Amino acid sequence: MSGDESEGPVDPHGPATDPDPDDPEAASFVEYGIEDKPPLGESTLLGFQHYLTMIGATVAIPLALATTMGMPDEQVGRLIGTFFVVSGIATLAQTTIGNRYPIVQGGTFSMLAPAIAIIGVIGANGLGWEIMIRELMGAVIVAGVVEVLIGYFGVMGALKRYMSPVVIAPVIALIGLALFNSPQISTAEGQNWWLLGLTLVLIVAFSQYLDKYHRTFRLYPVLLGIGTAWVIAAVLSVTGFYAADSASYVDLAAVASAPAVQPIYPFQWGMPLFTPGFIIGMIAGMLASAIESFGDYHAVARMAGKGAPSKKRIDHGIGMEGLGNAFAGIMGTGNGSTSYTENVGAIGITGVASRHVVQIGAIVMLVAGYVGYVGQLFATIPNPIVGGLYIAMFGQIAAVGLSQLKFVDLDSNRNVFIVGLALFAGLAIPSYMGNVEGGAAGFQEGLAAVPALGPILGTEVVATTVFVIGSTGMAVGGIIAFFLDNTVEGTPEERGVTELEAMSEDEGDFQSFWDRVGGPDSEDRAGRAD
Repeated sequence: MSGDESEGPVDPHGPATDPDPDDPEAASFVEYGIEDKPPLGESTLLGFQHYLTMIGATVAIPLALATTMGMPDEQVGRLIGTFFVVSGIATLAQTTIGNRYPIVQGGTFSMLAPAIAIIGVIGANGLGWEIMIRELMGAVIVAGVVEVLIGYFGVMGALKRYMSPVVIAPVIALIGLALFNSPQISTAEGQNWWLLGLTLVLIVAFSQYLDKYHRTFRLYPVLLGIGTAWVIAAVLSVTGFYAADSASYVDLAAVASAPAVQPIYPFQWGMPLFTPGFIIGMIAGMLASAIESFGDYHAVARMAGKGAPSKKRIDHGIGMEGLGNAFAGIMGTGNGSTSYTENVGAIGITGVASRHVVQIGAIVMLVAGYVGYVGQLFATIPNPIVGGLYIAMFGQIAAVGLSQLKFVDLDSNRNVFIVGLALFAGLAIPSYMGNVEGGAAGFQEGLAAVPALGPILGTEVVATTVFVIGSTGMAVGGIIAFFLDNTVEGTPEERGVTELEAMSEDEGDFQSFWDRVGGPDSEDRAGRAD
């Protein structure tokens, strides 16, 4: 963890840092700023709350992979634990050495789609889960190396000058809106809307109504909301009100039968395999993830009351995410590592933007990964509770994205057209891709039938790349908004570029790890980043 001094003294009875009221980018309410350090006990609870918000994805992704691969039940808990360990280490690296934002790192849905496509191809050849996960390991490692190059060679930072609020707004908004169709929310059969509604009502009550009466409600609305709903569901499960096959059932017996300690180490499933077609598909998923992270960086900076991230900070963040991806491949998650949107939403709800808090949570997560009971306990959170959490957080993220539009001229037909088209396409095209019969393989067959261009478009590499990007809302919306905003005539003032540049942090404000430790090449690295 960083040993930096706090920007101001920490008052255990009130906000540690008050945003500058004259700063147009200041958050309306920040309980703890990025460099603030709450007391250890409070930091532990707040860090646990940050990780609790993303537990749905951290458990859902390995469960989806394990089910699709046909992984034996006794190995599933170990796979979940591996996600915990990778998340903890990647988060510590990002918050300490990378972009140094209070943003949790973990598995990504953007790389789940190509993973499922890869598993389908391998399964069609009659091969088992051991080969599947080794192929995924190799593809994720290479995708991570490519992202490292994109980050540390300054590619993403160089694009920042072309990213006006007209582009950033729909990208951030689609991060939240694109997940309205998540299984925890949209599943109709067996869904418990009463439990989902209870969770949502509790989070809203604690964060918006009761927060004025006690600081506990203001700091821990997610922890209190999920915890209360979870306890109620557990009691109803023990008393037999919820059947074992119910979506609301809390299986406490599974926790007791979990192993106390589970082995998690590099190449635990065997040595990785490298197949070019699979690698290309995973790189496409990584690119979609990088676009999402670009939006996350702006969202977390805005929620923390900070200026827009500099090119240098963006480059170090994306580069570190690439290292996290490569590490995830080495450890064998079968998935990558990216910035968690759920964590960004938690900052918006609680006002806790301290990276010290996130680091404490990362340590807890890292240790918990090796304890079988903990992973299994998290896995018992019913989907309706996760669905209620998602509605509260992803709505907050969508609103933060739209708030970027206050910097642009909304009386300009140009801006309204671009934002509207990007938002609608970012919802419609992924919906179409999700309904393609046969998934990636069916989409490939459709492209192969295109007159004249079929032999090119119908290749596995091209079809998989287009399918993965087209299935990712923020990638679709971001690409459309980026192209139109940089080709349709508009003044810098009209596009919001002038005001965004005025609010952006100076390149010298962000010090990389090498800058801070005084490494031999720190000045050279800083010069290249600029």
